[in-house]
Amino acid sequence: MQVVQLIALAVLPALVIVAGLQDLTSMKIRNWISAALVVAFFPAALLIGLTPLAVAVHAGIGILALAITIGLFALGQMGGGDAKLIAAVSLWFGLSAGMFVLWTAVIGGAFALVILIARARTQPYLAAMPGWASTLMTPKNRIPYGVAIAGGALTAFPASPLVAAWLAGA
Repeated sequence: MQVVQLIALAVLPALVIVAGLQDLTSMKIRNWISAALVVAFFPAALLIGLTPLAVAVHAGIGILALAITIGLFALGQMGGGDAKLIAAVSLWFGLSAGMFVLWTAVIGGAFALVILIARARTQPYLAAMPGWASTLMTPKNRIPYGVAIAGGALTAFPASPLVAAWLAGA
């Protein structure tokens, strides 16, 4: 049973890594990733042993995160893929989603700073770069925030309620 639980827990890290890499290389986060996170949460939560009330709280936090991020998307402050990914990941974190958001902001700020510095220094080499790297290093292009979302999720996940419940039952 513990192997099945570990596989269920591994869904979040695996999918956010895919999302971060996809955003880095294409500036898009595919809908299937966020959808898979939402669908996988419910069996994972039940396998780990979260109570129905805890699952409902997680769902409420996910819905609240979606409402907030859709608002930010509507205001032009966030990409649609980022909004859906944050909401799907928040579902997995429940009441500890604040730590996920905090880590995402910290990692996002550091990542943006690195990208801005790199953009200033790589202009002479743009033509020799692969297409995705050239796009990433072109000034005034967006910064792929899926990388920060993935970093925030991976950093906060060990302290999440799902991991805590799994450790308590192990």
